Amino acid sequence: MDPLAGIGCQTDADIRVDEAALHLAAADRPKADLRPDLAWLDSLAGRLPTGVATSAQRAAALVALLAEGEGFAGATEDYDEPRNADLISVLARRRGLPISLAVLYVGIARRAGWNARVLALPGHVLAAIEGESSVTLIDVFAGGRTVEASELPSLATTLARGQPLRRGDAALLTNRETLVRLVMNQASRARQAGDIQRALTLYRRLTLVAPAMPALWWEQARLEQLSGDLGAARRSLAAMRETTRDPALSDRIRQAYEALAR
Repeated sequence: MDPLAGIGCQTDADIRVDEAALHLAAADRPKADLRPDLAWLDSLAGRLPTGVATSAQRAAALVALLAEGEGFAGATEDYDEPRNADLISVLARRRGLPISLAVLYVGIARRAGWNARVLALPGHVLAAIEGESSVTLIDVFAGGRTVEASELPSLATTLARGQPLRRGDAALLTNRETLVRLVMNQASRARQAGDIQRALTLYRRLTLVAPAMPALWWEQARLEQLSGDLGAARRSLAAMRETTRDPALSDRIRQAYEALAR
């Protein structure tokens, strides 16, 4: 089975987010051997200390290992480069976007047996590292700086073009949502650059790993229409229809399907 289709068949809890991100990156490298990268991730996790129970201790250990020891940092000089959202490149260059670095931190923490999640903010993400009775937030793009909960409104205001943080703007992402956000960084840049075929390739990967997200099928159908493949666009809309029980959305899909069939 295609590795990406395999991820799409997994329950969210069973997805190993760092390994899945490597498979997404390997989709551009048909002959890539991921075993060295996976072994290195295991090796990194093995270097974390044992017996640390608090979230602050765990966060500090991750920062000492990844930021201070291995030199992983935010890609400030070439932020918009697609390779910064490609985990194979991130591991090789030690530079990445907030989302790709968060995948690394969270993945390593989990390999060590710790609980960790990705926290989404408008235009930014943090790594949330859990302890026995607390959570510590790390800004992985800023060298692993600890972020206090009281800072979230001002942080989000800065990053969301002056808009204040609203209820629900900060959310813990599922594994699948994390992968979607990772690839969307590349897809949106390809779309903005007018590279419809590249954006379409990335959306087809997204619908493989997250087949139950209707919005992904909608955008895939839109890109297929723009590329002139109306048959593929209709198939995407038909697949989208299988993901929803919302009558209004189903009617919208039907109208779009009929418009393509004319």
